[in-house]
Amino acid sequence: MTVVAGLMFLAFVYFAVGQATILRGGAQTAADAAALGAAHDARDQLREGWFRVLGDPDQWQQFVRGERYDPERACQKAAAFASLNGAELDPQEGCVPSDFGFTATVQTNGTVGESIVPGADERRATATASAVVEPLCSFVPPEPTPDPSTEPPTDPDPSSTPPEQSEEEEPDPVLVLSCGDEDWEIDPDDPVLPGADDLFRVRLTGDDE
Repeated sequence: MTVVAGLMFLAFVYFAVGQATILRGGAQTAADAAALGAAHDARDQLREGWFRVLGDPDQWQQFVRGERYDPERACQKAAAFASLNGAELDPQEGCVPSDFGFTATVQTNGTVGESIVPGADERRATATASAVVEPLCSFVPPEPTPDPSTEPPTDPDPSSTPPEQSEEEEPDPVLVLSCGDEDWEIDPDDPVLPGADDLFRVRLTGDDE
């Protein structure tokens, strides 16, 4: 009887350890999903905002550098992805914006029950993950057009023939956006912006793939 009781006790211990391991794994999966969800939403915001200012190259740099997005909206996505994976954002840590990314801390909805490990019914597994948004493109702003009103007046040469006045304006230059080994030409008259994956890379911190 003693041997049987001992074997049963060991079986319960192994089962509890297995359950706890599964719970921790689920927490890490939820944390990864939450951090990536926030980063992907920030990336999509950047492209959407950039597209709205394609006609104004002076505003491009703030999007090229990945600076213009709403962190609160992105963190709402983090909460949604955590929920889809059986967890919720930690009340204290939650979703924290960082330089070019987010850190998400979650706790699982499930616990290791009292019947398996006494006193553990209120314990939840927690995990943390960080994801970054990496800009992939660079842009050289066009040279500013001189303002004629700021140039000093010059006396016309009487012997010179005045140039013919052209009623047509100079066309806007085609702007070049360099993304890795590929250059994208952005025509202000017919602007087309590369896809989000061409503009930004989203990855978990430590993910070298």
